[in-house]
Amino acid sequence: MKANINNMKDKKVLIVGMGKSGIAAAQAMIRLEAEVFIQDSKKEDTIDAQLISFLRGRGVTCYFNQIPPDMAAFDLLIVSPGVSPELPFITEAKEKGAEIIGELEIAYRIGSGNYIAITGTNGKTTTTTLVGEIFKNARRKTYVVGNIGVAVISASIDAGEDDWLVTETSSFQLETTKYFKPVVSAILNLTPDHLNRHHTMKAYGDAKAKVFANQSADGYLVINYDDKGCYKLAAGCKAKVVPFSRKSQLDFGAFLKDDRIVIKGETGEVADICGKEDLKIIGAHNLENVLAAAAIAYFAGIDAETIGRTIAGFGGVEHRIEFAGEIEGVRYYNDSKGTNIDAAVTALKAIEQNIILIAGGDAKGQDFDEFVEHFRGSVKKMILLGRDAHLIQEAADRKGFKDYVFCKDMDDCVRKAYELAEPGDNVLLSPACASWDMYDNFEQRGEHFKNCVSRLEE
Repeated sequence: MKANINNMKDKKVLIVGMGKSGIAAAQAMIRLEAEVFIQDSKKEDTIDAQLISFLRGRGVTCYFNQIPPDMAAFDLLIVSPGVSPELPFITEAKEKGAEIIGELEIAYRIGSGNYIAITGTNGKTTTTTLVGEIFKNARRKTYVVGNIGVAVISASIDAGEDDWLVTETSSFQLETTKYFKPVVSAILNLTPDHLNRHHTMKAYGDAKAKVFANQSADGYLVINYDDKGCYKLAAGCKAKVVPFSRKSQLDFGAFLKDDRIVIKGETGEVADICGKEDLKIIGAHNLENVLAAAAIAYFAGIDAETIGRTIAGFGGVEHRIEFAGEIEGVRYYNDSKGTNIDAAVTALKAIEQNIILIAGGDAKGQDFDEFVEHFRGSVKKMILLGRDAHLIQEAADRKGFKDYVFCKDMDDCVRKAYELAEPGDNVLLSPACASWDMYDNFEQRGEHFKNCVSRLEE
């Protein structure tokens, strides 16, 4: 089901949250002649005055640092991904008859285009970016959107019927979907994350599984065969399940054969994509991302030559084990996107040894004992920063890792790493934590790290 675009006219719509997706949703609702309201917990004097003037000039009622007085007044709430749908005023609106959805769902309802939806705990940004490049090289009109930084709705409302929206989808975005139906969905992996929001791994997995909930037999679900907890999510999926594996040769799906990436299709055909040695991005996790991307593109109808050529030319994405420079024989890597333990462990495994690790931030309710267990043989020293750095320190103490120091900010961290490092070492920012205690987002944190490294060369 897709609602007719005119169905938004005169509906009373409350946008909750004035982040990137919230602003885009508000602009779309104005365009569709809804009666628009905005709520945000921030105080008005902390928000861009021009933006507020723009909204109010178009009849938008704004509730800053306050809750609307009558939650029964709204037909629809569009909740930003960072806002929990469990907040009391949102629950109240639902009880009084309002529909609660997110920006991904409303983008699907009012816009056009064919969706590729990629989720998982880690690897989403790399995989989404690579799939977007493959589609563009195949000369398909493509928008790369979603959790990657471009609001879905800002593209979908202008997309044509034959256009493609390659979409990075988080569990936060998926939990508020209802009719969202991609052509190809993908779940890359499943490890503990966002448990402060979802509370249990089951709830977290259920949110991820919503990516394929509305797919039918003509769709495809690409999913990690090697991650058994992830693969179990496919139970009951009505779409064609396409496994990918870096460890096993499969009867169907994407896998390695003689160190080459191959895809075995529905009719038994085998497509040779490229050699493992052709990859520019490092680590076993990136091999999995490439396998997933190849499968997504292949079952979306893109030829093997274009897929292989694009993979071979792909250099990775910012903030994910990004090479940030070499100074006096020491290499610096920006992995600010490593916002959870599993992502950070992945970075440790990719670099392997002689690591001076910068970690810490907003812990999101994680237990760091397992994280520290992966230090053996790889991490020489650890530099800690941020609000929850003490939690990593306590885990390190429990596991017998004592070679750590605390620093007050990123500048201090990078200077300390420079002092501690020897030629052949690798300084790795992979915080295993979110950035929100010190930065607006992980991108800002990563840019600050890179700037600090650049200043070392001055």
